[in-house]
Amino acid sequence: MRRIVCSLREHRLVGGYRALTLENQFLSVTLLPEKGADIYSLVYKPLHTDVLWKSPWGLKEPGTGVVSHGASTEAAWLEYYEGGWQLIFPNGGDECRYKGAVLNFHGEASVLPWDYQVLRKTSASVSVQLTVQLYRSPFCVRRTVSVERSLAAVLLHETIENRGEEDMHYMWGHHPAFGAPFLTGGCRLQLPARTFTAHDVEISPSSRLAPSANGPWPRVSGKHGTVDLSILPPTPERVTEFGYLSELEEGWYGISNPSLGFGVGLAWPTAIFPYVWFWQELRGSFGYPWYGRCYVMAVEPFTSVPGCGLERAIAAGTAPMLPAGAKVEASLAAAFFEGTEVRSVSTDGYVTPLRKA
Repeated sequence: MRRIVCSLREHRLVGGYRALTLENQFLSVTLLPEKGADIYSLVYKPLHTDVLWKSPWGLKEPGTGVVSHGASTEAAWLEYYEGGWQLIFPNGGDECRYKGAVLNFHGEASVLPWDYQVLRKTSASVSVQLTVQLYRSPFCVRRTVSVERSLAAVLLHETIENRGEEDMHYMWGHHPAFGAPFLTGGCRLQLPARTFTAHDVEISPSSRLAPSANGPWPRVSGKHGTVDLSILPPTPERVTEFGYLSELEEGWYGISNPSLGFGVGLAWPTAIFPYVWFWQELRGSFGYPWYGRCYVMAVEPFTSVPGCGLERAIAAGTAPMLPAGAKVEASLAAAFFEGTEVRSVSTDGYVTPLRKA
């Protein structure tokens, strides 16, 4: 009988990026230390299915793009956006200026190279720590990523430290983007929230909700009737939505694909991430960079709203302040589950199934 063990592999992807792959019998997760410590892939091994989206322009080696020095930071970020899962910090959304520094689109942490060290490599568990010191802000960010032998989950622990001698506002979020073959019409999103609010600017004519539309999650009044945002529309439909979930009852969600018979969940502390950004680009946007070809959904725990940069979040009163010399920490977990409905997902990586009478 084959012994089931955890493993950790250090290797390089096509294009030259250094990669770290942690795995057990249930999953494999690949990280890119040299590109924002991105989670590049998250594979459910029983079905050999990567649940994370990959952009059609793919993973580019640094220095091989066409972005000029005069390009916007949003264009620069998108050019090197390979899909996957980014850590967004200390800015979310639009470029802005804060304390004399220009904060780029989606923040420095998602574009800088990180250092890493292997903390543990045994048959029972593997763990790596990744660290980055930001350039334009006095923050140091650490994240520990772990996989355990008996758990169908990836465990994350993140620490933000303000090494400056003045208090600093920030936005902090997670940007996991899900795509085919996992993401299809009929996929279901379970998320215990009370309220959904559409972004205040329409980002595509294919949006079913009017700007700033507000209602109880998941059924929200749309332009042509009630929209159930918890169910992905049939794949032939072209849809784009962007908005925010608030009044979270618990910090978790599960996305399941009934035809495949499994799902993936994410859990987080609501004291740190009290909002969820909701983005669907289901072949609904034309022109740069989507051109009607991208089928992707991201469901993103965040400290702050709206997704328009730190200045707007400060004005909205949702940007936390980290005192000089202080730290803030959060533990999260991404977990796979069988079936289509769950009762909860915990930050220690356990999924509670929904038992029907």
